[in-house]
Amino acid sequence: MERIAVIDFETTGISPGPGCRATEVAVVIMEEGRIVDRYQSLMNAGVRIPEFIEALTGISNAMIRTAPAADQVMGEVADFVGGTPLVAHNASFDQKFWDFELARIQRKREQSFACSMLLARRLIPGAPNHKLGTLTRYARLPNTGQAHRAMADAEMAANLMGYMTGQLRNQHGLTHISHQMLCSLQKVPAARILETLRRQRGL
Repeated sequence: MERIAVIDFETTGISPGPGCRATEVAVVIMEEGRIVDRYQSLMNAGVRIPEFIEALTGISNAMIRTAPAADQVMGEVADFVGGTPLVAHNASFDQKFWDFELARIQRKREQSFACSMLLARRLIPGAPNHKLGTLTRYARLPNTGQAHRAMADAEMAANLMGYMTGQLRNQHGLTHISHQMLCSLQKVPAARILETLRRQRGL
């Protein structure tokens, strides 16, 4: 598979805005199913972290006070990613923060997001649910660290993508798996995924 960038944000809430900002970002670069590079940083956006978010993520207000400014971090991570196609677990969440934080530094995303959660709903229908931790355990993938920290979650999502692209090759006979294909598959109704994969194999 082509080079992809698997991204994860930790934030102070669910919708970006003046009172809800990113506190940490991590990106894992994958090539041919292997992790080849990483970027991670806390980021200080000048917004206080609520107590329940601090308890969930382990990211404290004290940690953020000494972190680099959000604008600096977003410039660095945007340069790191470049035009590489993006992946995230529950990508609609990370995409909102990626776009919002980029806009603050007058930059704009050009590439699309694939969503490992939407793909897992179609390719791993037997999982108890499609939370990242559950899928990691179900597929017997490595535990990469504390959940709700950006690098651990990005690495888990990257490993999950490797697992699912392996399924597409080994179980469904697809020899060339592109980011564009993944973006198309995640939109296919789950009931039609096997038919769609058979059709893809026949191309």
